Amino acid sequence: MLTLKVLSLLLSYPEAEMLAALDDMAAVVEQENLLLGNHKKSVLALIDGYRGVDLLDSQADYVELFDRGRFLSLHIFEHVHGESRDRGQAMVNLLQMYEAHGFEMSTRELPDYIPLFLEFLAQQEQPEAVQLLHDAMPVLSLLGARLTERGSRFSAIFDALADFAGEPEAIADIRQQAATEGEDETLVNMDEIWEEEAVSFMGAGDACNSQTATVSPITITPRDQFIKAQNRSL
Repeated sequence: MLTLKVLSLLLSYPEAEMLAALDDMAAVVEQENLLLGNHKKSVLALIDGYRGVDLLDSQADYVELFDRGRFLSLHIFEHVHGESRDRGQAMVNLLQMYEAHGFEMSTRELPDYIPLFLEFLAQQEQPEAVQLLHDAMPVLSLLGARLTERGSRFSAIFDALADFAGEPEAIADIRQQAATEGEDETLVNMDEIWEEEAVSFMGAGDACNSQTATVSPITITPRDQFIKAQNRSL
């Protein structure tokens, strides 16, 4: 499922190496042909959008979109647990899953960084990759809906992920939330955010070994709890 690797690269901070591989990325999407027609065209258009663009401009646009608040954070558990201690345990469980599959993190990013998660899924058998992606879809769909509300071309990535895993049952509520939640006030409230209790996912306590093989480490809480977690994180 190299298409997932392509989506991972497109959602990552732009680097010169990625711009040099645009033809290869487009070829993968065309040849694997795993995406539905319109979503495939949107992903190819996203790839083409990088052609002839100044790298520094692409990097600045990326930072402005994804790194200026919490609404579009590319860390899954940011949207589920906020800065609570539960986020630390969730990180440990996800890291243990990576290690159990022989996946070595080659970046300094946290385990729940979505491009890293997609890179991991690209190396798994399709049924397992689809199931794990499905578990994360409540968060991924919310990000996609928020990007759609902003008219961002990056929404194509999340539409494509829905091709693989399907939309969550609460998709109508998720879209409604994205349409009505207002502006991301993270920067306005930064002083208050810094006063929150810090998370240390490597020191999550004795529960580190509590994850069982039958429980997905990225299972999202039921919709009402998910929405409450979203509100707490703002």
